[in-house]
Order: sequence, then C-alpha cells, then structure tokens
Amino acid sequence: MVTEKEVADVGRVLIDSGQPLKARFRALFTLRNVGGRTAVEWISRAFVDESALLKHELAYCLGQMRDEAAVPVLVRVLEDRDQEPMVRHEAGEALGAIGSLKVLDLLKQYSTDPVIEVAETCQLAVRRLEWLQKNREYPGCNPYFSVDPAPPAEEKDIEKLRQTLLDESQTLFDRYQAMFALRNIGGERAVLALADGLKCSSALFRHEIGFVLGQMQHEASIPQLSEVLVNMDENPMVRHECAEALGSIAKESCLETLRVYAQDKERVVRESCEVALDMYDYENSTEFQYADGLSKIQAVE
Repeated sequence: MVTEKEVADVGRVLIDSGQPLKARFRALFTLRNVGGRTAVEWISRAFVDESALLKHELAYCLGQMRDEAAVPVLVRVLEDRDQEPMVRHEAGEALGAIGSLKVLDLLKQYSTDPVIEVAETCQLAVRRLEWLQKNREYPGCNPYFSVDPAPPAEEKDIEKLRQTLLDESQTLFDRYQAMFALRNIGGERAVLALADGLKCSSALFRHEIGFVLGQMQHEASIPQLSEVLVNMDENPMVRHECAEALGSIAKESCLETLRVYAQDKERVVRESCEVALDMYDYENSTEFQYADGLSKIQAVE
C-alpha cells in the first residue's frame, strides 16, 4: 500500500527543477503507475516547468491514467497558446485518451487551431470519442497496454495496412488505425512498413510513428530513426520522439548517436537524448523497474 506521504515525496522530486531530468521522469512514471487523485494533483503542478519535454510527458501520463480528475488541467493546457505546440498537442491527445464526452465540443473547437499539430490531434481525439460512443474498447487486443489515439484496424494484411498508412488521401484516423494494427502484428515486415511512415508530410503523424517504433523496440528501425534524429531540418517534435525510441530499443548502435545529439541546439532534442540514455542504461541493467521513484524514497527512509 502506497501512503500519501510516499506519493508526496515522489511528487516533490517531479516538481523540483534542481533534480536531474532523468530522476524527474522516473518520478513521473512512478506517479502514473500509482494513480489516484493525489498523483494527478502532483503531476498537474509541474505544468509550470520550463521544459517542454517534461510537460509533454506530464500530459501523456495523465491521458494514460484515464482519470477524469485530470480533465480541468489538460483543458487549461490545451487552451493556453503560450504553451509549446507539442505540449498543447499532448494535452489534446490526453483528453481523447481519457474518453470523457464532456470535452467533445471543446476538442471540435480546437480541431481548427492555427497550430496544425494541435488541430490534427484534436481531430483525432474527436474521432476517437465518436468511435467510443458506438464501440467498446478491448484492452487485451493491445499487447502494449497503452491508450492509443485510434483503435487498430481489423485488417491483418501487412501490405494493405502499409498502403493505408502511407495514403495521404485517407483520413488521419484511418491511417492511425493502420499504424496501430501494424504495431500489434509486430515483426520486421511490420516495423519496416511503419518506418516508411517517417517520410509522410504530417509532423504529427511522423511523431506518432516514432513513438510506435519505440514501443516495438525492434532494431530493424534503428537506421530510419537515426536518420530522422540527425536531420536538423526535421520538426523537433519528431526528432525528440525518434531519440526516445532509440533509447527504448537500447542497442549499442544507438548509443553514440544519442550521446552526440545530447548536445543538440534544440532543448527538447537534447533532453530527449538525456532521457533516452537513461532508458538505454535501464534496458541494459539488472534494475527491476524503470519507474523506481518509490523504491528510492523508501531507501532514503
């Protein structure tokens, strides 16, 4: 049983800007795993931070927790045009993940936001909420246990799914459904089909491809992810996701690239590489869990 004091101790690590970013990330994911109103409150307090990467992950975790207590802060973040686009985008996605129909009209409003990544995210979230009105989610069909912006397509043919994925005349929702179907099928053919999506025109789409390849942790995608990370002309939101994916894959061939771009001029890329290097160390260690905030607090006590 996790006590309120232990949750607060982990929360204080999260909001302490003097702590290394990797420690704050581990604290965040600990709070996500613990769940409950107090964890939501501590995560919500960190949206005043200067790190867009951290705020992006705060919103992601609140969406994955699916606690309606997080809706008010996510709405404030989405509406705040002073927040970075990648943070507002993630707040919109999180509102869709939580699944409350109370925010449907708000998401429709922001589906025409002047920031294209925010607009596309809210369009997807609207489609997800409308889908949920008619369908039930079956968590067992997703081997990664994540709450995704779209359900997987029913199609099982990898080439047909690849064609839908890359067809920019299709709706973004349909292409996302193909994306998650390919992820769930798994294997090298599906990974390579997904990696082709890193050439598509939507930065939001490319960012999600990077995320999915990180979930799959298949080394066949290392060349394509590395190519995106080193491309200084690419959207930083996409580069950041590819960096984190390389950290999740955690093969030695990822290490030097991450070390080099941990000095990148873009803060979100630098910080993503820092977090990715910590993930690399974790994946190649005997540590029991990445979200180890509680064990570290208990060890101090």
